[in-house]
Amino acid sequence: MPVAVTASPRSAAAASQPLLDLAAGQVRRASDGWHAVLRFGAVEHRVWLREPPAVGARYIAELPFDGDFEERAYAARRLWRAMNGRTAGPAFRDLSKQRRERLSEAIRALDAQSAGSTYRAIAEAVFGKKRIPDRAWKTHDLRNRTIRLVQRGLALVRGGYRQLLRPRRRDR
Repeated sequence: MPVAVTASPRSAAAASQPLLDLAAGQVRRASDGWHAVLRFGAVEHRVWLREPPAVGARYIAELPFDGDFEERAYAARRLWRAMNGRTAGPAFRDLSKQRRERLSEAIRALDAQSAGSTYRAIAEAVFGKKRIPDRAWKTHDLRNRTIRLVQRGLALVRGGYRQLLRPRRRDR
């Protein structure tokens, strides 16, 4: 989750931290502001700014008290730690290897379907051609799994990727 930062006036400089040379980083303009990717060691931090970055400016993090506050606060703390030469610490919600692989398969399946591939061709690419039967494809478990992968990919693209950051709630 990107951390929202704004430039602060010089009088508040003691309470804020410089983002090194943000202007020299990977910065892109978008319709909602400016997006920057800062790399500290092997960790990338994503930052959103309302205004273009300025050389030598100091920045403050804005954390709205919304449903994503916990995630934003954790991301801001990791960024602050990295800026101060400390280890950023673990990601907020680490995904298991199996879940990462399943999400990757879902995106690959959706990409293939969007390119016009059949469910059978997608299943061959994801699960291997040897596992796909010559007969009884319509009722085979891998066909159903392939369809579910494409549906999961669609759900991710339609905004479900945000749920990866949020804790699972029992009422859902």
